[in-house]
Amino acid sequence: MPMVLFACLSLLVATTLIHYEVLGLMNRHLSRAPVRARARLVIVIFVAFLAHTLEILLYAATLYLLARFGKLGHLGDAGRFSFDVSLYFSAETYTSLGYGDVVPKGDLRLMAGVEALNGLLLIGWSASYTYIAMERFWGESGKKALKT
Repeated sequence: MPMVLFACLSLLVATTLIHYEVLGLMNRHLSRAPVRARARLVIVIFVAFLAHTLEILLYAATLYLLARFGKLGHLGDAGRFSFDVSLYFSAETYTSLGYGDVVPKGDLRLMAGVEALNGLLLIGWSASYTYIAMERFWGESGKKALKT
């Protein structure tokens, strides 16, 4: 259990830092990008999606390593366990979709709960950032239209 707790805390820190840096980079550079407001919003969505994908991959890799080499539990059928199962489970858990067709066993159950809560918070952060970016970019395009 201590190894899973350490992994959970490490992933919380890592995913929060990734998200902070990605959104910060967009905030600093996107307003100066020579593209229309509509295209900026597409970039915001695409880059946020990539950040979430990276975060899901981190969780999946950690789940895989803890299950395969740490022997701290397994996901679904232990005989058919692979990285694909870890990736699927991680994406399903991070987004709080929760089909329930792959169930964690052993100490990995704690990581599933932490990933769901972390995913919920980070997705909310992205939604908030997207709303703020939309307001800003639409406001800029409205001001340009008034000047012409």
